[in-house]
Amino acid sequence: MNIVGRESERQLLDDILRSERPEFLVVYGRRRVGKTYLIREFFKDRFSFYATGVPNTKTKEQLKVFHTHLMEYGSEEKRVPQDWLEAFGRLKELLETDTVARNPVGKRRVIFLDELPWMDTARSDFRMALDHFWNSYASAKSDIVLIVCGSATSWIIDNILLDTGGLYNRVTRRMMLSPFSLSECEEMLKHSLPGITKSEVIDYYMAFGGIPFYLNMFDARWSVAQNIDKLLFDENAPLKDEYSILFRTLFKHSERYTALIDALSKKNIGMTRQELINSTNVVGGSSLTKMLRELEQCRFIRKYKDYTQEKNGCVYQIIDPFILLNIKVANKKRISSWEDFMGTPAYYAWRGNAFEILVLNHIDRIKTALGISGVSTMEYAWRSKKADKCVQIDLIIDRKDNVINVCEMKYSDEEFVIDKRYEKELLHKCEVFRRESGTKKAVRLTLISANGLAHNENHHIVQNEIDGQALFM
Repeated sequence: MNIVGRESERQLLDDILRSERPEFLVVYGRRRVGKTYLIREFFKDRFSFYATGVPNTKTKEQLKVFHTHLMEYGSEEKRVPQDWLEAFGRLKELLETDTVARNPVGKRRVIFLDELPWMDTARSDFRMALDHFWNSYASAKSDIVLIVCGSATSWIIDNILLDTGGLYNRVTRRMMLSPFSLSECEEMLKHSLPGITKSEVIDYYMAFGGIPFYLNMFDARWSVAQNIDKLLFDENAPLKDEYSILFRTLFKHSERYTALIDALSKKNIGMTRQELINSTNVVGGSSLTKMLRELEQCRFIRKYKDYTQEKNGCVYQIIDPFILLNIKVANKKRISSWEDFMGTPAYYAWRGNAFEILVLNHIDRIKTALGISGVSTMEYAWRSKKADKCVQIDLIIDRKDNVINVCEMKYSDEEFVIDKRYEKELLHKCEVFRRESGTKKAVRLTLISANGLAHNENHHIVQNEIDGQALFM
């Protein structure tokens, strides 16, 4: 089995195979995260039936494709189904044949319907037919495993997981597939890039995130900078249009979502709902709520609260490295080469922001390095609203054991050096936070740096130091 990481997901799939009841598994997550690969690799393509939706086609074409899959798995009916109810009726007939393929483990009949949202075309009877298939047939068969999958996360959640009709409370298992962690990225990259260092893994993650599809495209002959150029900036770069395709395949009216992302990119620390309304042409109300929820479900943004404020409304912040890379760099027409971009002020600004996102996606590793894995915490960013509006803290770890870690995140090519000026800035920042938040907890200054902290006459101001190596633990 050639699967990197995904230990809990593999355990869930194994549990489903060994279950003695009908199972309905929903797999979802953003485009390119490896959903289809995981399912097909785990089951080694040994399905009783497998079909996938086709993008941007009408119901008639979807049914033709489904019919082709039925014939591949043994259906002898030559006529294309007239509607989805008939198509699922054919599937039931196929599953009842003596020759239907069964999984070696538990002799289960495994059905995999991939890219389900594409099958649900306008004015089709697809969802009704799926409801009927599960409720009138599959749910009564103890050896049936139905797996549905889709990248359009909001469609999966709204129409399957939160369905109030025939599929209400029918899903037996769910699997939200997240991007790889740094350690999983390292494990995957070692196969294609022998000898890769942890620093290089960090650089790749800062640019592309933990998306397996992107990580699999790197060439061992090239440096990090060359790979970025060849994948994003060259004339025939395979990921040149990936950003726009990503949003178009996930959302209707994708321009509204990219407008929100563009607005959020203006503030690294994030923006409140009202700030977003003030900065974009998107109206408030339920439509904005829906778009923000969908962006969060795709893990493009995160939502957090500043718990030091009495009115601690939600703040929304970009946490997807590939989204940040495109909005800050690749979409800028004046930047034609990554190697030319390196060393510019804009490059250092992007790099600092990208490292902050990397850290935010590895809070569990930070807590492990601090020795507080078992301590309940709240994580948020903070900015002064009274004393000094220039003061902001990108990460606060507010702990249940009456300690607050004020975290500074710094990327540098060598060990990070705290000079006298920065020492005064850190002391001022902690003092403003302590005074303005009114906290009675102990405040611990924590420096998270890519390549460690230089030990000089000023480094003692930091109570906890965490380097890039710790993020792989």
